[in-house]
Amino acid sequence: MKLSIVDLSTVLPGETRHDAFLHSIEVAQLAEQLGFERVWVAEHHGSASIAGRAPEVLIATLAAHTSTIRLGSGSVLLNHYSPFKVAEVFCTLNELYPGRIDLGAGRATTGPVLDFALQQDREKQFRSDSNQQLAELVAWLENSFPEDHPFARSPLHTMRPLPQLHLLGSSTWSASAAAQLGLRYVFAGFINQQATPEIIQQYRDHFRPADGEAGIQQPEVRLAVHVVCADSEAEARRQIAPVHVMYRNLSRGNINAPILDPDSAVDALGGLPPLERYLPGSGIPPKFLAGTPEQVHDQLEALTRDVDARELIIQDLMTEHPARLHSYQLLAQML
Repeated sequence: MKLSIVDLSTVLPGETRHDAFLHSIEVAQLAEQLGFERVWVAEHHGSASIAGRAPEVLIATLAAHTSTIRLGSGSVLLNHYSPFKVAEVFCTLNELYPGRIDLGAGRATTGPVLDFALQQDREKQFRSDSNQQLAELVAWLENSFPEDHPFARSPLHTMRPLPQLHLLGSSTWSASAAAQLGLRYVFAGFINQQATPEIIQQYRDHFRPADGEAGIQQPEVRLAVHVVCADSEAEARRQIAPVHVMYRNLSRGNINAPILDPDSAVDALGGLPPLERYLPGSGIPPKFLAGTPEQVHDQLEALTRDVDARELIIQDLMTEHPARLHSYQLLAQML
């Protein structure tokens, strides 16, 4: 089973945003030592507790502090940006660090204010749709615009092989778009758990082999899941307490609440949160999968087999940095 990490650069209690980025560097270096496949960094805007908002900048920093591991975006929010500029940025990264760069593209709304702030043309209404941007991104990477297209006169000059293009999502749209263009597909199982098997199967059923070099010939599924591993079940429950509190705050509209340390989170919850268990055969991942190495191993093995994923991408929101690094060490040893 291949393992990777998506890192949010979480600002831990009592620390600064600078500290968060130093932790991201340490995570990438450890992941490389442990044999993880790749580390991706996310794009979140307007968050006091998540520092990762410019993946292209952080990717370059992580690449400069590592030597072999693949690095990329999980994801760059394509619906807000010029596909040409995104292609230029990631091709530049690939030219700096050949064979190590992933272009993970996705789409998201960041809220009405920041959606507007991210736009260049303020006279146009924001659209979350990104079909046109995705097709254009592929065409820029491959220089495959039709001869009569204006963009065909200005090809994107870059080196081969290209950065690996992945489409990330949690909806039927993302599955359909990845299938139609013959792209690698990463499903966010921690967002849309119940629909996981259905949407992944939709991608497989409708997959069309790509004509150009940005795509692939056979479907490739990667599954992103929220995982915490600890030496004991009690410690695993303690480590997932902060994310339980965070989601409770989000459900109440309190988006600016600080992320708590584990003990404060346990106090806020009135005790240790329960562990969810994966039901073998269901293909539906728990929202937060946690436990001892043996518990986590058995559940991830069954989940990977049931959805036929070639790789698991681990997300977590642990707020004790040493415990987070230890979780990765345990995962690497078991899987």
